[in-house]
Amino acid sequence: MTTDVIIPADLWEEDSEAVITSWLASDGGDVTEGDVIAELMVEKIQYELESPATGKLSISKDVDEVVAKGDQIASIG
Repeated sequence: MTTDVIIPADLWEEDSEAVITSWLASDGGDVTEGDVIAELMVEKIQYELESPATGKLSISKDVDEVVAKGDQIASIG
């Protein structure tokens, strides 16, 4: 079973877009539910994104890509 890693609608208040500033887990690496796996920046404020599941991470958006709430940026299988 695969779980999509989606940017939550409530991660920040504004409707602004974000930039992925870093991945804290490797593509193909093992992650545990609740681990911080990525950092996003919105208007000079850093936000952390936690893993929604346990498994192998498959990253689909690169560092410095612009993303929005609801975007799928990775999956966990």
